[in-house]
Amino acid sequence: MTEARDQLIEFIKADAVFHGDFTLTSGKKASYYVDLRRVSLDHRVAPLIGQVMLDLIAEIPDVDAVGGLTMGADPIAAAILHQGAARGLEYDAFVVRKEPKDHGRGRQVEGPDLQGKRVIVVEDTSTTGGSPLKAIEALLRVGAEIAAVAVVVDRATGAKEIIEAAGYPYYSAIGLADLGLA
Repeated sequence: MTEARDQLIEFIKADAVFHGDFTLTSGKKASYYVDLRRVSLDHRVAPLIGQVMLDLIAEIPDVDAVGGLTMGADPIAAAILHQGAARGLEYDAFVVRKEPKDHGRGRQVEGPDLQGKRVIVVEDTSTTGGSPLKAIEALLRVGAEIAAVAVVVDRATGAKEIIEAAGYPYYSAIGLADLGLA
């Protein structure tokens, strides 16, 4: 484990894990909730997320850009972009809207042109795999090549299996055991 990963885990455990009765995206009930936006937008934690995610995706070849479905993916992609630039890497970032805009250019995927580019779809936490798959649909329409899906926290609720069954490699930086939740 890296020092950045250890620090990230501690911030998540302290500030982003909530105990109680919660309903997840899937409709299932849970006794805890991981709200990564509590930390992904924190000036102390965003750089750690970028460092940890860069380490996670380092072996994936020829990646041009990272991003995913707004809004969970947005701070993750930005953290990777900024920490990557600090390391001399050239990852661009993109945002996938839930629906195409009904004005202007009517785009659903914002950012650089992704036609023919290899991209990684990122997400803060993954429960059902629905958000990455929705992003992938929009990205394929603009001609992007999906290199992988990478999430900060995997809730171990089937997203990995769903993403892999759809034909995409799945990477996660932190699991429930790391957070003392397994």
